[in-house]
Amino acid sequence: MSKKAEETLILRDIFSHKHIKDNGDTVDISIQEVKKTQEYPEGVRYSLVYVRDGKNLVRYDNYMGHGHHKHIKDKRKEYEFKDEWQLISDFEEDLLKLGIKL
Repeated sequence: MSKKAEETLILRDIFSHKHIKDNGDTVDISIQEVKKTQEYPEGVRYSLVYVRDGKNLVRYDNYMGHGHHKHIKDKRKEYEFKDEWQLISDFEEDLLKLGIKL
């Protein structure tokens, strides 16, 4: 799907935040309300990522066609999406397991 076509899916930003920590780590969170489609049946598109030295340590996303999942270092696991609040909480919990505080 083209970038323009993807933009037509977006209804509103629910939450968006990007922060570069003092140590250079990057936290980038984007949660959007989108039109409900086969790819986004809940009407939510998201990407939450924590990057260190150019590598994703933790990433949650539901990129079109890939469904809900998360990446912890090099391992991909399915993710059971409930709502935006639980998504942020689960992301933070996985970071804490790696000794990382937001």
